[in-house]
Amino acid sequence: MKSILYSLFFALLFTSCTKKEKVDVIVYNAKVYTVNSKFDTVEAFAVKNGKILALGKSDDIQAKYAGKEEINAEGKAVYPGFIDAHAHFYGYGQSLQTADLRETKSWDEVLMRLTDFAKTHPDGWLIGNGWDQNDWDNKAFPTNEQLTVLFPGRPVFLNRIDGHAAIVNQKALDVAGIKGEQKLVGGDMLTQDGKLTGVLIDNAAALVERKIPLPDAKQAEKIFIDAQKNCFAAGLTTIDDCGLSYLAIEFIEKLQKENKLKMRLYVMLSDEPDNYKYLFSRGPIKTDRLNVRAFKVYADGALGSRGACLLHPYGDMPNKTGFLLSDQKHFEEVATKIAANHFQMCTHAIGDSANRVILNIYNKILKGKNDQRWRIEHAQVVNVSDFDLFGKASIVPSVQPTHATSDMYWAGQRLGTERLKSAYAYKQLLKQNGWIPLGTDFPIENINPLLTFYAATVREDAKGFPKGGFQMENALTPEEALRGMTIWAAKANFEEQEKGSLEKGKLADFVILDHDILKSTPQNILKTKVLKTYLNGEKVYEAK
Repeated sequence: MKSILYSLFFALLFTSCTKKEKVDVIVYNAKVYTVNSKFDTVEAFAVKNGKILALGKSDDIQAKYAGKEEINAEGKAVYPGFIDAHAHFYGYGQSLQTADLRETKSWDEVLMRLTDFAKTHPDGWLIGNGWDQNDWDNKAFPTNEQLTVLFPGRPVFLNRIDGHAAIVNQKALDVAGIKGEQKLVGGDMLTQDGKLTGVLIDNAAALVERKIPLPDAKQAEKIFIDAQKNCFAAGLTTIDDCGLSYLAIEFIEKLQKENKLKMRLYVMLSDEPDNYKYLFSRGPIKTDRLNVRAFKVYADGALGSRGACLLHPYGDMPNKTGFLLSDQKHFEEVATKIAANHFQMCTHAIGDSANRVILNIYNKILKGKNDQRWRIEHAQVVNVSDFDLFGKASIVPSVQPTHATSDMYWAGQRLGTERLKSAYAYKQLLKQNGWIPLGTDFPIENINPLLTFYAATVREDAKGFPKGGFQMENALTPEEALRGMTIWAAKANFEEQEKGSLEKGKLADFVILDHDILKSTPQNILKTKVLKTYLNGEKVYEAK
């Protein structure tokens, strides 16, 4: 009799198990921020074939599904995979292969780091990235005499933190054929006592940079893979790479087909004739990991190097207003042909003059409300009378909150008190269309999206300065910041139907954190760690 009862028990158990639908991943016992339209939270979800199959209570999901992998989140918070709406993925990978000059405190420290780097990298061009004279006691631009003495026969190119200025040695000037100061549109060569200092702004730096040899295929693969590894570790699952060539697109496609490059990329091609010819002929490129339908145009330079184009002179240099990187006719022609071919235009604009020029051109071309999602990247300093130009033509302000907390120490000196009030105005920009995508602009800023969240909501530095936050009237709420890093960033890429929230049928890109950033204190946000990152339901990072 007992044997019959045991048989019935196991038969029933087997039958109940077989009723469960087999899935790839189950996450349960979690606080899942779906970031759907209602900003719902749930306890669990199931993943099958790379997509979200179902969401709900832990008991219900576990009763209905059996996962190859089942993750007990132990009450931890789960979010949609973070999307960086403005970055330089390839440029970041390149920076990992060069001398790191970030957070140096003097020009002497730059030279010391460079000398150490050169010992282990003895051949070819000597490249460095990340110096910022605003962080030094002597905030004047450096000069290149010592650089030339240290490296007389080897060309040196050192990018400023914003990527809009560089200092080079005499050998680099010689390689580029620069014998003296040259006047050029959208650039400047700084001089002292009639002699070049080696500091080149915007288009002037490009004269030297284009002489640097391109990496070979092996080096390029390492650049992409190293960048991917660090981005997955930061919880990033989609990155907008702003300003690549069509040759880079073809290399990305190769790496993705070989399954070496898994990161989802939204790529903007740079403003070059060959890139327009390529994409207009080929048409938009769309797979689940690569989306190419946009062009990146540069209106002006950066505030830190005084290349941002302002309506009125700089507060700390009354003889300068910055400059446009091309004449206005170029921007009008580019906008016209991009619109005619039904692509997205994304324009870098920092200064209030540059923003006004591009906003007026966009409004002329777009003719009122639309769904073209043309973007202004940075929208950093906007004249108070120009904010409504965003909303009138549904223009998307794509902003980077850490720029505000990086610049706040000196931005007032550049802009003056009144003009500063309409700079880094994220809340005011959000009101224009009711949504705003957020990014970092890495490697100019740190790749960590949690710093984006912190800067957007707290608007202080890591030490709590300024107390109470920088221009808090333009802080975002935690919900707005999370939307900006997920669903609104996806929307800026025309991808909100496939990613950016954890909903049935969407891609299973998600991240598990050790703290709930929406409920944390400011200091705990900064301490928060990524525990796991999943892309397409596949684990691509786990903290050790």
